[in-house]
Amino acid sequence: MESIGTYLRREREQRGIGLEEIADTTRIPLGSLEQLESGDYTALPGETFVKGFLRSYARALGVSTDEVLARYAVEIRAREVVPVPVRLPASEADRGRRFGLAIALVVFGILATLAMSFLLRPRTQDRPEQLSLRAASVSSTLSG
Repeated sequence: MESIGTYLRREREQRGIGLEEIADTTRIPLGSLEQLESGDYTALPGETFVKGFLRSYARALGVSTDEVLARYAVEIRAREVVPVPVRLPASEADRGRRFGLAIALVVFGILATLAMSFLLRPRTQDRPEQLSLRAASVSSTLSG
């Protein structure tokens, strides 16, 4: 689909109308009309003015203002669309690294759990009861 500026220029040239004549008829500055035809909307005063300029230009040419504004809306939307970045499939090396990382994390989790259970276990229950009684009798015979 051609841009709105190209469409208006083509319609104007088909009718044999000069850009200066459009500027006189619509009272739109010649520079603004040139920017409209080139599609450079950034230097124009604002979207409200651009739509007004397009409406006046379309009336001066005798084309449908609704069609001109619809083409402008489509063109503006097309400029604002941001392409979504394409995510490439992971290579075999990336998959291997991820798998290795997952295994390392699981092993680390198991080791961390074992270390925490060893460190948090009460120390009084480390010796069996028979050894504690024997140690107590030996210490009593040595002291007495």
